[in-house]
Amino acid sequence: MVPAERSLPPEAEKPPALPVAPAAAAPAATDEPARAPRVVQTTLEGISLTAVAFDSRTHRLVVADQPGGPGSSWPDARSAAASRNGIAAVNGGFFTPEGSPLGLVIAGGKRAGSLNRASSLGAGLFVDDGSPALVRRETGETGGELLQSGPFLVENNRAIPGLSPESSTARTFIGWDGASGWFIARSGACSLADLAKSLEGAKIGGVSCRSVLNLDGGRSSDLWAGSALAGGPVNQRPFWNKPVRNFLVLLPR
Repeated sequence: MVPAERSLPPEAEKPPALPVAPAAAAPAATDEPARAPRVVQTTLEGISLTAVAFDSRTHRLVVADQPGGPGSSWPDARSAAASRNGIAAVNGGFFTPEGSPLGLVIAGGKRAGSLNRASSLGAGLFVDDGSPALVRRETGETGGELLQSGPFLVENNRAIPGLSPESSTARTFIGWDGASGWFIARSGACSLADLAKSLEGAKIGGVSCRSVLNLDGGRSSDLWAGSALAGGPVNQRPFWNKPVRNFLVLLPR
Protein backbone atom coordinates (compact mmCIF):
# COMPACT_ATOMS: atom_id res chain seq x y z
CA MET A 1 0.00 0.00 0.00
CA VAL A 2 1.48 3.36 -1.00
CA PRO A 3 1.80 5.64 2.05
CA ALA A 4 -0.37 8.74 2.10
CA GLU A 5 2.25 11.00 3.59
CA ARG A 6 5.49 12.17 2.08
CA SER A 7 8.42 10.15 3.38
CA LEU A 8 10.46 13.14 4.54
CA PRO A 9 11.50 14.23 8.02
CA PRO A 10 10.16 17.72 8.88
CA GLU A 11 13.66 19.12 9.33
CA ALA A 12 14.48 18.22 5.72
CA GLU A 13 11.92 20.60 4.19
CA LYS A 14 14.45 23.44 4.42
CA PRO A 15 17.77 21.64 3.96
CA PRO A 16 20.94 23.24 5.32
CA ALA A 17 23.63 24.38 2.96
CA LEU A 18 26.17 21.58 2.93
CA PRO A 19 29.79 21.81 1.87
CA VAL A 20 30.62 19.94 -1.31
CA ALA A 21 33.28 17.34 -0.69
CA PRO A 22 35.57 16.03 -3.42
CA ALA A 23 35.01 12.57 -4.82
CA ALA A 24 35.98 9.88 -2.37
CA ALA A 25 39.43 8.44 -2.81
CA ALA A 26 39.89 4.80 -3.62
CA PRO A 27 39.77 2.62 -0.50
CA ALA A 28 43.15 2.30 1.18
CA ALA A 29 44.78 -1.10 1.12
CA THR A 30 44.96 -2.93 4.42
CA ASP A 31 46.81 -6.02 5.54
CA GLU A 32 44.47 -6.66 8.44
CA PRO A 33 42.38 -9.83 8.07
CA ALA A 34 38.67 -9.31 7.41
CA ARG A 35 36.42 -9.63 10.45
CA ALA A 36 33.17 -11.55 10.22
CA PRO A 37 29.96 -9.47 10.14
CA ARG A 38 28.67 -8.78 13.63
CA VAL A 39 25.87 -6.99 15.45
CA VAL A 40 27.04 -4.14 17.65
CA GLN A 41 24.91 -2.45 20.31
CA THR A 42 26.32 0.65 21.94
CA THR A 43 25.53 4.15 23.20
CA LEU A 44 27.21 7.34 21.98
CA GLU A 45 26.57 10.56 23.90
CA GLY A 46 23.30 9.18 25.22
CA ILE A 47 22.06 7.90 21.82
CA SER A 48 21.47 4.15 21.62
CA LEU A 49 22.76 2.52 18.44
CA THR A 50 22.39 -0.93 16.90
CA ALA A 51 24.63 -1.65 13.92
CA VAL A 52 25.82 -4.43 11.66
CA ALA A 53 29.53 -3.99 10.98
CA PHE A 54 31.15 -5.83 8.07
CA ASP A 55 34.13 -5.94 5.73
CA SER A 56 33.53 -5.24 2.03
CA ARG A 57 36.26 -7.73 1.07
CA THR A 58 34.04 -10.59 2.21
CA HIS A 59 30.52 -9.12 2.10
CA ARG A 60 28.63 -6.61 0.00
CA LEU A 61 25.48 -4.51 0.02
CA VAL A 62 22.92 -4.76 -2.77
CA VAL A 63 19.88 -2.58 -3.34
CA ALA A 64 16.52 -4.33 -3.15
CA ASP A 65 13.94 -2.10 -4.84
CA GLN A 66 10.19 -2.57 -5.27
CA PRO A 67 9.01 -1.27 -8.68
CA GLY A 68 5.43 -1.79 -7.52
CA GLY A 69 5.92 0.69 -4.70
CA PRO A 70 6.39 0.49 -0.92
CA GLY A 71 5.40 -2.87 0.57
CA SER A 72 4.44 -4.37 -2.79
CA SER A 73 7.02 -7.18 -2.52
CA TRP A 74 8.37 -7.13 1.03
CA PRO A 75 6.73 -5.76 4.17
CA ASP A 76 9.99 -5.30 6.07
CA ALA A 77 13.79 -5.59 6.06
CA ARG A 78 13.69 -9.23 7.13
CA SER A 79 11.57 -10.18 4.11
CA ALA A 80 13.76 -8.16 1.75
CA ALA A 81 16.85 -9.94 3.08
CA ALA A 82 15.20 -13.35 2.70
CA SER A 83 14.42 -12.59 -0.95
CA ARG A 84 18.17 -12.26 -1.62
CA ASN A 85 19.39 -14.88 0.86
CA GLY A 86 20.83 -11.96 2.79
CA ILE A 87 22.12 -12.01 6.35
CA ALA A 88 21.08 -8.46 7.29
CA ALA A 89 19.18 -5.51 5.85
CA VAL A 90 18.22 -1.91 6.54
CA ASN A 91 15.59 0.35 4.97
CA GLY A 92 16.87 2.55 2.16
CA GLY A 93 16.19 6.00 0.72
CA PHE A 94 13.30 8.44 0.70
CA PHE A 95 10.28 8.18 -1.58
CA THR A 96 7.39 10.34 -2.78
CA PRO A 97 3.74 10.06 -1.67
CA GLU A 98 3.14 8.11 -4.89
CA GLY A 99 5.84 5.60 -3.90
CA SER A 100 8.54 6.64 -6.39
CA PRO A 101 12.16 7.00 -5.23
CA LEU A 102 13.07 10.54 -4.19
CA GLY A 103 16.40 10.20 -5.98
CA LEU A 104 18.21 7.71 -8.17
CA VAL A 105 18.17 3.98 -7.44
CA ILE A 106 19.96 1.23 -9.40
CA ALA A 107 19.20 -2.30 -8.25
CA GLY A 108 20.55 -5.25 -10.20
CA GLY A 109 21.17 -3.00 -13.20
CA LYS A 110 17.60 -1.66 -13.22
CA ARG A 111 17.17 2.09 -12.77
CA ALA A 112 14.37 3.86 -10.95
CA GLY A 113 13.93 7.54 -10.21
CA SER A 114 16.43 10.18 -11.28
CA LEU A 115 19.42 11.97 -9.79
CA ASN A 116 18.06 14.46 -7.25
CA ARG A 117 20.01 17.71 -7.11
CA ALA A 118 17.32 19.77 -5.37
CA SER A 119 17.99 19.25 -1.67
CA SER A 120 20.21 17.76 1.00
CA LEU A 121 18.10 14.60 0.84
CA GLY A 122 19.82 13.79 -2.43
CA ALA A 123 23.24 14.84 -1.20
CA GLY A 124 24.92 11.45 -1.20
CA LEU A 125 25.22 8.19 -3.04
CA PHE A 126 26.03 4.69 -1.92
CA VAL A 127 27.66 3.15 -4.97
CA ASP A 128 29.15 -0.25 -5.66
CA ASP A 129 30.59 -0.88 -9.08
CA GLY A 130 33.14 -3.35 -7.76
CA SER A 131 34.58 -0.91 -5.21
CA PRO A 132 31.91 0.36 -2.78
CA ALA A 133 31.98 3.96 -1.58
CA LEU A 134 29.92 6.82 -0.19
CA VAL A 135 30.25 9.81 -2.50
CA ARG A 136 28.67 13.15 -3.30
CA ARG A 137 26.03 13.22 -6.03
CA GLU A 138 28.27 15.59 -8.04
CA THR A 139 30.64 12.70 -8.70
CA GLY A 140 28.15 11.07 -11.06
CA GLU A 141 26.61 7.64 -11.42
CA THR A 142 27.66 4.00 -11.64
CA GLY A 143 26.77 0.93 -13.61
CA GLY A 144 26.48 -1.14 -10.44
CA GLU A 145 24.36 -0.80 -7.31
CA LEU A 146 23.35 2.73 -6.33
CA LEU A 147 21.13 4.34 -3.70
CA GLN A 148 20.76 8.10 -3.34
CA SER A 149 19.92 9.54 0.07
CA GLY A 150 21.00 12.22 2.52
CA PRO A 151 22.04 14.34 4.15
CA PHE A 152 25.60 13.36 4.97
CA LEU A 153 26.07 13.28 8.73
CA VAL A 154 29.85 12.95 8.75
CA GLU A 155 32.45 13.52 6.02
CA ASN A 156 36.22 13.29 6.31
CA ASN A 157 35.78 12.42 10.00
CA ARG A 158 33.94 15.69 10.74
CA ALA A 159 30.28 16.21 11.62
CA ILE A 160 28.46 18.24 8.99
CA PRO A 161 27.56 21.69 10.34
CA GLY A 162 24.08 23.19 10.06
CA LEU A 163 22.06 20.00 10.51
CA SER A 164 18.74 20.41 12.30
CA PRO A 165 18.66 20.06 16.10
CA GLU A 166 14.89 19.56 15.93
CA SER A 167 12.67 16.51 15.39
CA SER A 168 13.87 13.74 17.67
CA THR A 169 13.12 10.42 16.00
CA ALA A 170 14.72 7.09 15.13
CA ARG A 171 17.36 7.27 12.41
CA THR A 172 18.93 4.77 10.04
CA PHE A 173 22.27 5.37 8.34
CA ILE A 174 25.25 3.80 6.59
CA GLY A 175 28.90 4.34 7.51
CA TRP A 176 32.28 3.76 5.85
CA ASP A 177 35.85 4.09 7.10
CA GLY A 178 37.29 4.91 3.67
CA ALA A 179 38.77 1.42 3.30
CA SER A 180 36.93 -1.90 3.67
CA GLY A 181 35.11 -1.23 6.93
CA TRP A 182 31.34 -0.59 6.76
CA PHE A 183 28.24 -0.60 8.93
CA ILE A 184 24.49 -0.20 8.58
CA ALA A 185 22.75 1.10 11.70
CA ARG A 186 19.64 2.29 13.48
CA SER A 187 19.58 4.79 16.34
CA GLY A 188 17.16 5.62 19.10
CA ALA A 189 15.29 8.91 18.98
CA CYS A 190 17.59 11.86 18.25
CA SER A 191 18.01 14.87 15.97
CA LEU A 192 20.24 14.86 12.90
CA ALA A 193 22.59 17.36 14.55
CA ASP A 194 22.93 15.31 17.74
CA LEU A 195 23.47 12.08 15.81
CA ALA A 196 26.18 13.65 13.64
CA LYS A 197 27.93 15.05 16.71
CA SER A 198 27.87 11.65 18.45
CA LEU A 199 29.40 9.95 15.40
CA GLU A 200 32.26 12.42 14.89
CA GLY A 201 35.53 10.65 15.75
CA ALA A 202 33.67 7.51 16.82
CA LYS A 203 34.10 3.86 15.90
CA ILE A 204 31.25 1.39 15.62
CA GLY A 205 32.27 -2.24 15.75
CA GLY A 206 35.84 -1.16 15.04
CA VAL A 207 34.76 0.81 11.94
CA SER A 208 35.74 4.48 11.96
CA CYS A 209 32.95 6.91 11.09
CA ARG A 210 34.86 8.63 8.28
CA SER A 211 31.76 9.03 6.10
CA VAL A 212 28.19 8.53 7.32
CA LEU A 213 25.08 8.98 5.15
CA ASN A 214 21.56 9.35 6.54
CA LEU A 215 18.82 7.03 5.27
CA ASP A 216 15.02 7.36 5.57
CA GLY A 217 14.36 7.40 9.32
CA GLY A 218 11.35 7.92 11.54
CA ARG A 219 8.54 5.47 10.78
CA SER A 220 10.64 3.98 7.97
CA SER A 221 13.48 2.89 10.31
CA ASP A 222 13.98 -0.87 10.01
CA LEU A 223 17.10 -2.90 10.77
CA TRP A 224 17.25 -6.70 10.75
CA ALA A 225 20.12 -9.15 11.22
CA GLY A 226 19.93 -12.93 11.31
CA SER A 227 21.12 -15.43 13.90
CA ALA A 228 24.15 -16.36 11.76
CA LEU A 229 25.81 -13.08 12.81
CA ALA A 230 27.67 -12.72 16.09
CA GLY A 231 25.36 -10.75 18.36
CA GLY A 232 22.27 -11.64 16.30
CA PRO A 233 19.47 -11.97 15.74
CA VAL A 234 18.04 -8.46 15.96
CA ASN A 235 14.80 -7.14 14.53
CA GLN A 236 14.24 -3.43 15.03
CA ARG A 237 10.99 -2.51 13.33
CA PRO A 238 8.29 -1.02 15.60
CA PHE A 239 4.70 -2.03 14.89
CA TRP A 240 3.83 1.57 13.91
CA ASN A 241 6.29 1.58 10.99
CA LYS A 242 5.04 2.10 7.44
CA PRO A 243 6.11 0.22 4.28
CA VAL A 244 9.16 1.57 2.44
CA ARG A 245 10.29 1.57 -1.19
CA ASN A 246 13.74 -0.04 -0.98
CA PHE A 247 16.34 -1.69 1.24
CA LEU A 248 20.07 -2.33 1.45
CA VAL A 249 20.69 -6.08 1.87
CA LEU A 250 23.96 -7.57 3.13
CA LEU A 251 25.24 -10.66 1.25
CA PRO A 252 28.41 -12.77 1.33
CA ARG A 253 30.64 -12.24 -1.69
